[in-house]
Amino acid sequence: MSGRQPRFNQTTLVDTTPLPDSIPSVTEIGASSAPLLSASFFIGARCRPYNDDFMQCKTDSGGKGEFDCLKEGRRVTRCASSVIEDINKHCLTEFRRHWQCLDNNNQQLWQCRPAEWKLNKCVFDNLKLEKTIPDSPEGETPVHLRARQIYAHH
Repeated sequence: MSGRQPRFNQTTLVDTTPLPDSIPSVTEIGASSAPLLSASFFIGARCRPYNDDFMQCKTDSGGKGEFDCLKEGRRVTRCASSVIEDINKHCLTEFRRHWQCLDNNNQQLWQCRPAEWKLNKCVFDNLKLEKTIPDSPEGETPVHLRARQIYAHH
């Protein structure tokens, strides 16, 4: 047994200082990681200009982007929230089936390809957003479109 007594510090610091009026308020998305992962490529497709602006602001701010880039960050959040709302409105069943599959399979995308194919088709048909993986090799079938997933259970 150790001679030293354990010490625990479990205090929570909450900053109650309101944000300045120049930074627009935004409602948080309120989704867990599985729905966000399920919708991530569609969020990336629609919100790319806002994401690029935010990342450029973070790069230009020299390490002080937490406060300087809040306005751009809020735009990204609003755009992502609109994508989630649209997917919920037009493809709720497919979306729910896909993110629940991700939740049940340790967020391993290859375990949920059949549900993902149905979601991708619904989103493309209704929202005209297509899943593309950046920097995927030319002339090869993208990994999410392959009929056989090497490590999948199905």
